[in-house]
Amino acid sequence: MTDPAPLLRRMFDAAVARAMPERCLPRFLPSPPKGRTVVVGAGKAAAAMAQAVEAHWPHESRLEGLVVTRYGHRLPTNRIEVVEAAHPVPDAAGQAAAARILQTVAGLTGDDLVLCLISGGGSALLSLPAPSLALEDKQEVNRALLKCGATIAEINCVRKHLSAIKGGRLAAACYPARVVTLAISDVPGDDPSVIASGPTVPDPTTFADALGTLARYRIAAPSAVMEHLRAGRQETETPKTDDPRLRGIETYVVAAAQESLEAAAEIAREAGITPLILGDSLEGEARDVALVHAGIARQVLRHRQPVAPPCVLLSGGETTVTVVGNGRGGRNVEFLLAFALGMQGAPFVHAIAGDTDGIDGTEDNAGAIVSPETLGRASCLGIDARAFLANNDGYGIFSRLGDLVITGPTHTNVNDFRAVLIQAS
Repeated sequence: MTDPAPLLRRMFDAAVARAMPERCLPRFLPSPPKGRTVVVGAGKAAAAMAQAVEAHWPHESRLEGLVVTRYGHRLPTNRIEVVEAAHPVPDAAGQAAAARILQTVAGLTGDDLVLCLISGGGSALLSLPAPSLALEDKQEVNRALLKCGATIAEINCVRKHLSAIKGGRLAAACYPARVVTLAISDVPGDDPSVIASGPTVPDPTTFADALGTLARYRIAAPSAVMEHLRAGRQETETPKTDDPRLRGIETYVVAAAQESLEAAAEIAREAGITPLILGDSLEGEARDVALVHAGIARQVLRHRQPVAPPCVLLSGGETTVTVVGNGRGGRNVEFLLAFALGMQGAPFVHAIAGDTDGIDGTEDNAGAIVSPETLGRASCLGIDARAFLANNDGYGIFSRLGDLVITGPTHTNVNDFRAVLIQAS
């Protein structure tokens, strides 16, 4: 019988490796222009993407620019400056970096090229409030959005309409230069207008949509935010598909969850395990998605459907957590704790869940691993697993059990990875 934990970890590592910028980005690089090449960007993978550009760009061609990444994610570069800022709640460093990026692309010509490197986390890192707003306004709204259970598309709709750079505004500032965006997708569906709030692509959402999101989740935003959104009008809307400044924009998603799930499936096949990819864009409350996975696992155990063991159920996407407690945790450990409770120690079932950027929520872990013994081990330590789940404290329980998966920053981000391994009985 295959040792479950190392196999699950190999699948996770393969998923991350498939999305590394050095592997996925070079084939999408455009040819150098007649004029300047300016590189800008934001995200948890921004530094690694900048490194890949430098390694594969013709050395005789001029290259300059600035990208912003999360604190602790900096990597050495020679020609592209890398700065760090806060995530998931923006800070003054991110605001200053966004302002500098707009200055960097100002005054370009049609002979120039802007190469924009975008990855998950870029929305918080590329934070430049609209002129009528203060950074503190955006910080307050961000904190509320991150706790309310809103989807990433809903969150980024609001962010775009409070911003002076997101939602296509960066591309408009680059006009008339050629703009090529290379994106690593961390959003379900891989919609470029949602990845990092789409700074270089037309925005299909509106001020009314942003107001609707705040109302739907009963978020009491600062008065300046509400006034800004209610005053929104056509001339202050985010650029749309008919905006001539965005005509000819080129956008390529260079890495996404599906490819990473397929990489994990290859590892499973090599081990004689049948993989079943449930989907690359699953959304919903983490604990609800966990119960669905648990239900499928029980179906496999009882009826050998929809696939017979030994098998592994693979899924990606981004779940949400409506925070009601004060525990430590991210959506992946929340998923795993709810999954363990849903399985109630059923034999032969092990699982891993982790964020491919190496950071689950705001903690130091990527995720964790569960086994049929998880609940029993917790009980022996006097841990009430249901109480930990109610307190949104997945990190706390898996830390005490020694089952956290810790990778450090991976310098890529195709969102959550989940694998449920069901061995033959």
